[in-house]
Amino acid sequence: MKVVIVDDVPLVLTLLRHLVSKLPDCEPCCFSDPLEAVEWCMKNEPDLIVADFDMPRMDGAALLETVRLRHPDVPVLMITSSPVAELRYRVLHLGTSDFLTKPLDNVEFVARAANLLSMHAQHKTMSSRADALAGEIQQSAIELINHQRTALVCLSRAARYRDPETGAHIQRMAHYCRHIARNLGLPQDQQDLLLDAAPMHDVGKVGVPDAILLKPAKLDPSEFLVMQQHAGIGHAILSRTRSPLLDMAAQIAYTHHEKYDGTGYPRGLQGEQIPLVGRIAAVADVYDALTSRRPYKEAWTPDAATDYLVEGSGSHFDPACVRAFLEGWDEVMDIRQQFSDEEGAYPRKGKAA
Repeated sequence: MKVVIVDDVPLVLTLLRHLVSKLPDCEPCCFSDPLEAVEWCMKNEPDLIVADFDMPRMDGAALLETVRLRHPDVPVLMITSSPVAELRYRVLHLGTSDFLTKPLDNVEFVARAANLLSMHAQHKTMSSRADALAGEIQQSAIELINHQRTALVCLSRAARYRDPETGAHIQRMAHYCRHIARNLGLPQDQQDLLLDAAPMHDVGKVGVPDAILLKPAKLDPSEFLVMQQHAGIGHAILSRTRSPLLDMAAQIAYTHHEKYDGTGYPRGLQGEQIPLVGRIAAVADVYDALTSRRPYKEAWTPDAATDYLVEGSGSHFDPACVRAFLEGWDEVMDIRQQFSDEEGAYPRKGKAA
């Protein structure tokens, strides 16, 4: 352990070096100039600082304040020849660990220095254990999130076996969501969470009867009411386990068919009553549905779909989300190209949107 000794009196410096050398596993680092001592401390890791209070160029209080900026936990043993109580109070208030008065009692000095070194060693051990525990907790959290992502992927695949929409649609929609979130200024962790949660927006369709889900024509009013239930079914599936990822996925499943003016389903939420992730997903999902070929329709051009979003801004869609989607249009086109549908993606007839 490195013990920094600072005293401008050579005789005292020699005595302190001798006393510190008696401590097991200790290396004295001696300085007669406090500025040199501070420079050393800024570049190295002391285990204990022993400093005289009354020194030229920088007194013990200034040294203590400066070193604490770099080493807030290193113990400091202050030494002074002044018996003034106010001086002691000042130095103790600044955060000195212990205080001794000259002339030194050699036995007392060695004992106090040993105690401070022992406490610092214990502190470092506890800090290391805390860091290790924090690392284990972080790793466990990462593994849990990965398990949740795996579960969502499995659910997504299960839903896709019943729904004729392609996996490419799910990927595009999720990346569009992240694009919107980024342009809205959401934190990076929320953008990443949205990318993982958005693919679950239609998982509730696993509970819709095939006769309705796969109907090759427009749904009649009673059938559409049944179809609307997929939002609530998706929420029920995803809200059973509490986690940020599943919570967000459940919100998206429940609210991505709500409309900004309150005419959507399943609850007729309006404006900011709709969670932001639901408002984001609404724009991303509708745009990709419009620009994708389906068994019952041809794909719209990007310009036509964009006009639809703009016309629906303030009624169907949150205007801020529409603006965020249209910002950085090259990225939207890159996503569309990267996750393009494969040829023959729709070998069978499917439902009407």
